[in-house]
Amino acid sequence: MTTTSAQSAYTARHLSVLEGLEAVRKRPGMYVGTTDSRGLMHCLWEIIDNAVDEALAGFCQKIEVVLHADSSVEVRDDGRGIPVDVEPRTGLSGVEVVFTKLHAGSKFGGGSYGATGGLHGVGASVVNALSARLDVEVDRGGKTWAMSFHRGEPGVYDDQAGRTPEAPFDPFVSGSELAVVGKVAKAKTGTRVRYWADREIFLAAASFSYDELVTRARQTAFLVPGLAITVRDERGLVGTPGEHGPHSETHRYTGGVVDFVEHLATDAAVTDVWHLTGEGSFTETVPVLDDHGHMRPAEVERTCAVDVALRWGTGYDTDVRTFVNVVATPKGGTHAAGFEAGLLKAVRAAVAANARRLKISAKDAATERIEKDDALAGLTAVVTVRLAEPQFEGQTKEVLGTAAVRGIVAKTVELGLRQALETTKGRGKTQAAALLDKVVGEMRTRLSARKAKEISRRKNALESSSLPAKLADCRSDDVDRSELFIVEGDSALGTAKLARSSDHQALLPIRGKILNVQKASVTDMLKNAECAAIIQVIGAGSGRTFELEAARYGKVIMMTDADTDGAHIRTLLLTLFFRYMRPLVEQGRVFAAVPPLHRIELLGSGGKPREYRYTYSEAELQATLKKLDRSGRRYSSDIQRYKGLGEMDADQLATTTMDPRYRTLRRVTVAAAAQAEQMFELLMGSEVAPRRDFIVAGAGDLDPTRIDA
Repeated sequence: MTTTSAQSAYTARHLSVLEGLEAVRKRPGMYVGTTDSRGLMHCLWEIIDNAVDEALAGFCQKIEVVLHADSSVEVRDDGRGIPVDVEPRTGLSGVEVVFTKLHAGSKFGGGSYGATGGLHGVGASVVNALSARLDVEVDRGGKTWAMSFHRGEPGVYDDQAGRTPEAPFDPFVSGSELAVVGKVAKAKTGTRVRYWADREIFLAAASFSYDELVTRARQTAFLVPGLAITVRDERGLVGTPGEHGPHSETHRYTGGVVDFVEHLATDAAVTDVWHLTGEGSFTETVPVLDDHGHMRPAEVERTCAVDVALRWGTGYDTDVRTFVNVVATPKGGTHAAGFEAGLLKAVRAAVAANARRLKISAKDAATERIEKDDALAGLTAVVTVRLAEPQFEGQTKEVLGTAAVRGIVAKTVELGLRQALETTKGRGKTQAAALLDKVVGEMRTRLSARKAKEISRRKNALESSSLPAKLADCRSDDVDRSELFIVEGDSALGTAKLARSSDHQALLPIRGKILNVQKASVTDMLKNAECAAIIQVIGAGSGRTFELEAARYGKVIMMTDADTDGAHIRTLLLTLFFRYMRPLVEQGRVFAAVPPLHRIELLGSGGKPREYRYTYSEAELQATLKKLDRSGRRYSSDIQRYKGLGEMDADQLATTTMDPRYRTLRRVTVAAAAQAEQMFELLMGSEVAPRRDFIVAGAGDLDPTRIDA
């Protein structure tokens, strides 16, 4: 067929017109994102958000989510209940309209809701369309009303053999019926929605995540103070809290976003949680239904309420959660942009006002300029805005698009933060000063890292002097193959130089115990010669500016003495790596060398050369000696006990600790970053009392024989 004939054959009869919920089933990804577990969870969020909207309107105090053993899920609330009277334009009950008509509901300016999570009017109907079966019950007007649906079509199930999606189903033909199935007290209201996801749509492996559900329930309870949300798991799945029987937990908080920030923050605090609130108005043109059912453009005045809680900690990670009407917006939007703009403006103004104390001269002001990442380092914040009919980008509501919100949030954050940073009260003034010190320290770290990055690429003949003179570098340019040994003391350095393979093994000596960076500021860390040398030699920056791809060595190996001082130095080094070069640890590129504790000299016979055996613990020594005795091997009774690396000669150090063919390395890993952060703060932080309590509590479990003294 020619191109011309093909074009003429493409006519209107080739167009498909998908009516009602057919479009949802045909293109589910457009409405719920995916058809895997994420899409399954999104459907559940839609039903939960409808109940939360009742709570936001002040009509709901309890929500219960039940994961049933038959793969169904149920959401119960004590709100006003979905309207059961007839909607005049369609002639259908309110329940049927909500669950069968796209873009239908009470969130299009009808006055029933102000700020809501749902605004497109497709949430409940989309869930219905993607469910093999959905049952809804409404308590209202002293009666319990009920209706069932099969893949979005209303009808009646014959549940004599059990309540399942496979039960016989008769769709309504001439007219739909909202049945009355019971009586309740007139004051009792609420809605119960139970549905079975359609496995013709969702992947067989898709499942509801209990942990994700609990996290969302806790998050919502923080954002709606006083609302109790209960999650109950009756599935009995292995690996879940309910594997041995039904498990439930309830979340209810009264402190709002302040409590939320305190829950999220894991590092030691630099400031208290600061609570910033504000409100602003704006107008927008929106289509509104007139009395004749026609859409007319109209100017509508909106009010946007801003509620922000934030605090800075000693770490450098940033955790900013943004919400619109309690719906999470993980990809941000105009409210997130406004928050960052207002925060940066306030911090820059405070730094400029304190430039003399912070030692920022007018000459340096142009180069030493606070950037967004400097101000956000160590920040934990929750940003919520509430407004009617927000403009989201897509049904999944991951990005807020209402432009006017940016300016309102920016103004609220700037004014509130300036007030906090300019306070003259004792505690507040101290915290503001500590925060500005931290921000300026982060700025200088970034600038130092940029300079280090420029000079710390694999050196050539012209730039050999840019690296520390005490570094004994290797010749190889192959990062994956190269190794950096951080050696304790100059005495061990000389032996290590003879023992190493200079082709791919570099040596950096450190003198004694480096700075405990968990207690020190960023500025103090950079001033410490040993810490600065390690960061410069690795060449990938530090903190937020660390770039793993720029690291000059594939392995970083701590080689310290096998005694308590060596263990302390190793811990101090690990603290430096964990806090300022964490990606190295997370990628498994940091190791601890394992030098031997003992050397056993085997006596030869008949002119044979002497042999040596090395052991790495007292238990291994005794086991080795017993084995030699049983085999009749003779050995010198003068067993050498190494107290440090400097006691070994080059051959011994190479054979036991440095040669990849024979050595033993312990890889340092981070199984759980949050728990590791807490442990570093406990053992290495500035708070003495918790550490003393930890030591006292564990003193009874200490084995004195493990102390090398």
